[in-house]
Amino acid sequence: MASAHHNTSAWHSQQDIYDAEEYELLSHTNTDPNRPKYPDGSSIDWLREDASERSRLQQLRSQHGARGVLLPSLNAARMWIVVILTGAGIGIAGAWLDVLVRWLGDLREGRCTYGLFYNQAACCSGIDSGEICREWKTWSQFLNIRAIFAQSLLQSFVYVFLAIAFAGSAAVLVKTYAPYAFHTGIPEIKAILAGYVFDAFLSPWTLLIKALGLALAVASGLSLGKEGPLVHVSCCMAFLLSRFFKEFRHNEAQKRKLLAAAASAGVSVAFGSPLGGVLFGLEELDTFANDSDVIWRGFVASAIAAVSLQWVNPFGTDKLVLFQVTSNSDMWRAFELIPWLGLGIIGGVLGHLLIKLNVEAATLRRHSAINDWPILEVVAASALTATISYLIVFTRVQASELVANLFQECVPKKTDYHGLCNPTAMWENVFLLLLTAALKICFTAWTFGMNLPAGIFLPTIAIGACIGRAVGLLTQGLQRAYPTAWIFLACPPDPSARCVNPGFYAVIGASAMLGGVTRMTISLVVIVFELTGALSHVLPIMISIMTAKWVGDALGKHGIYPVWIAMRRYPWLPPVDYKDRGQTGASLMKPLSKLVVIEDGECTVHDLAGLVRRYDYHGFPVVNKGQLEGYATRENLRMAIDRALVDNPNEFGSRKCRFSSVQSEDHFDLKRTLESEVIQLRPGVPQELVVRIFQKLNLRQILFTQSGRLLGMVTKPDVVSLLTAHFPHTAALSAQLEMPYSSRVRES
Repeated sequence: MASAHHNTSAWHSQQDIYDAEEYELLSHTNTDPNRPKYPDGSSIDWLREDASERSRLQQLRSQHGARGVLLPSLNAARMWIVVILTGAGIGIAGAWLDVLVRWLGDLREGRCTYGLFYNQAACCSGIDSGEICREWKTWSQFLNIRAIFAQSLLQSFVYVFLAIAFAGSAAVLVKTYAPYAFHTGIPEIKAILAGYVFDAFLSPWTLLIKALGLALAVASGLSLGKEGPLVHVSCCMAFLLSRFFKEFRHNEAQKRKLLAAAASAGVSVAFGSPLGGVLFGLEELDTFANDSDVIWRGFVASAIAAVSLQWVNPFGTDKLVLFQVTSNSDMWRAFELIPWLGLGIIGGVLGHLLIKLNVEAATLRRHSAINDWPILEVVAASALTATISYLIVFTRVQASELVANLFQECVPKKTDYHGLCNPTAMWENVFLLLLTAALKICFTAWTFGMNLPAGIFLPTIAIGACIGRAVGLLTQGLQRAYPTAWIFLACPPDPSARCVNPGFYAVIGASAMLGGVTRMTISLVVIVFELTGALSHVLPIMISIMTAKWVGDALGKHGIYPVWIAMRRYPWLPPVDYKDRGQTGASLMKPLSKLVVIEDGECTVHDLAGLVRRYDYHGFPVVNKGQLEGYATRENLRMAIDRALVDNPNEFGSRKCRFSSVQSEDHFDLKRTLESEVIQLRPGVPQELVVRIFQKLNLRQILFTQSGRLLGMVTKPDVVSLLTAHFPHTAALSAQLEMPYSSRVRES
């Protein structure tokens, strides 16, 4: 009797301990600052995070006296502190990144005579347009080499050598210190904002190496840009600043709302487009499209980032406009809609082609020996790119300089950029422009995916600008050859007056190409006119982007970022309007026979511990003779089991596990490990309803039951696989192997 009484008292004592820890258990150990709430690779529980945040805010408001007034205000102030500091930080960092890229890029051509650390624009800042800058000298001039052959040999050697040195250094930094600093980062940011946990992608080392490696990679002359990666840099800044406040460390939903605002600031700095940054957050980062607070924070972050960028003034123009479009007339004629629509079609076709080539290059790289030599690949690609680029005048310069000159009109006060304004050299210019576009398509398709920080916006703009300028020159030549043709009657009768502006055709071509590659619409229109200042030509820009998107969607459903998300198999649900063909949830769910299910009351604590160690699933359905008891998360089970086995492994290890309300002293109570909110559906519901529920509620799983009996389950990865099944290279670049569902395990 004494022994039985002692066991009963011990059981009640243990129950009291678990009762006291109920809040901690259900809140996923929010009070433990040393362990991440979610492991990398998992998805957050939005319902729980929102409920936790509401409970925390309610607790702050319920404080008596002045604390009840001050604490909610201080809580809101923390968010604004991080938003403001992130906006200012990315604005200053982006500005100095521009300065560093220009200096390193110009260093490949020559140097300033009165200071090595001056780029060409700063060295020649006091020179009027059209005058020769004698302070800036090429390397052959600086070293007083007079032989023409020796000059060419030296210039080409320095050009190629520094390209290899810059690109190789960036690859070594990424490979050695921050493997997640490669690529653009936007696919990962989209997945993170949708609930994917990837904290290693936002680490301080990733921030440092991404910024430094990006400057080196862009300056090397490879066909890549810095615009997209600045979104990643901005989010890394926000993540780093948020670590100073425990509220963000313990609530993943709040952290993602902060990252969404930071992403808008990154776009604002990348293009000098504060309004475009906000619209980018609405269109591309669609998770928070209905949250006015996030939109407002993104607006403030974008504005502060733009102010900081203009304060540093990296372009030396006191303007945010990166590629200022100048035109003597804001008029455009109806006949120009024909070539502009043609550019839209070309942009859609070439955008789809670029995506397809990039996907093939990425899969070839991953499944060949090239994958084992990432640094050697970068060195070889930079050597080949620099060698070929040096031979062609339009590929030799930095892409930003090329685009800026292609957007300009021919005016007498400005220097003719390599004969673009020479009417007698029209066919030569058209050939060189199309050759440049073709080479950049090939270079970009391979480069975007190498072990380097790399964006795709600027190369795409350069490709479209080359094609647009070529079409503009052809249209201008045709109008000059047949000025009296009926289609050109809207042009001025004076033959010396310019009717067609090829520079603006370059803007249209760039817009169309961007639309074909990214499939962005509203935000892209705003970004383009803020990027160029061509506000009076918004309608033609809209027409070209709309046409490019229609054509691109007809050839392939997704832009470059969703394609990379699918190849990496991130748990991101595209915001598509999915329509089934009469299928129901039963055709999508994993049936009961393929699930790992816990039988209530028939497994011991030791058995359950082995189950948790063996399977890496997020959780397990719990049934009692076929009837669903609930859904137990793996983390809750692990915590409860670890506590029990640490306290008394001999006594609790052999006890049967109970999840129902019926308890006894010879069972181990695990009822509190069950999720409080589990959505159940009938198997006969339409499949498109299941998909829509996942999209709207950001769920991790739905259980299918009939009269209380468990029949199957659908998880978020199942829905992701359904929505990406049409893409032939889904999961081709996934870091994790496909893990099939195990057959049903009954632990006893």
